Amino acid sequence: MKNSKEGLRKRITAWFKENHPDYVPYFYIQGSYKMKNGIRTAEDICDLDDGIYFFREPDVSASTLKEWVRQAVDGYTATAPENRKKCVRSIFVNDYEIDHPVYYKIDGQEYKIAVKGVGFENSDPKAVVDWFVSKKDKEGRLVRTIKYLKGWADKQSFKMPNGLALTILATNAKEKIVLNERDDITTRDVLKEIKKGLDNKFECIVPAVPNDDLLENYSSKEKFLETLEKFITDAESAIRETNQKESSKLWRKHLGDRFPLGEDKEENNSRSSAAAAAGAATSYPFGYE
Repeated sequence: MKNSKEGLRKRITAWFKENHPDYVPYFYIQGSYKMKNGIRTAEDICDLDDGIYFFREPDVSASTLKEWVRQAVDGYTATAPENRKKCVRSIFVNDYEIDHPVYYKIDGQEYKIAVKGVGFENSDPKAVVDWFVSKKDKEGRLVRTIKYLKGWADKQSFKMPNGLALTILATNAKEKIVLNERDDITTRDVLKEIKKGLDNKFECIVPAVPNDDLLENYSSKEKFLETLEKFITDAESAIRETNQKESSKLWRKHLGDRFPLGEDKEENNSRSSAAAAAGAATSYPFGYE
């Protein structure tokens, strides 16, 4: 994926130099890859967001600028690139994707993203990354918890909030609790705080321009809250369970069989769930370091 990213960057730079030399592309990796909380899905797919930036005011529409990027990457992969609403997606046979959102920036104004069929909208993904980096702990507990939440979302049969929404919800929750050295307890506490916040007001505000609500048009609110409540209930039971295998089974109900199965043995002081969680932390069931 890293090699493909570099290959696409060279191709895009060369294409613009030949076809539109007054548009010089610059690049910035963003999203989950930059925040180091991306996962491999159950279908073994992972992705990378590589933003393309032009530091000039376009004299063409947002749709045209995105179409130019599509033309630039066309032919790099066997599958034709997709000109999606907010990015151009290249799909690779090794089951990974590279998305290219397209931005421009001029002095005195916000970054603006090209949105197909809409135009340019204010958006600053770097500010979101900077916000997350300022909030995460050095032990990596928040990052691991977000990976668990994404693995949980990946297992569901209905549309869950997207990865950015889960990242923001978990980070906001982390600010209101004390992170525990045990992943199981930290995950349970984050889930409970997310539920408390959403019960109070069902929203997820992006902590940077455009400060939009990622849950504003979310259509599965009741199903999501019900699924969240069930996860919290089983997390509580898993922490109390003294048999390591039985504890891990409760986690696997929500995280899937990529979560490691514990040994069939009794442990005192509720250490069984901690052992199962430790297995997850060391085996990276949903991603990679």
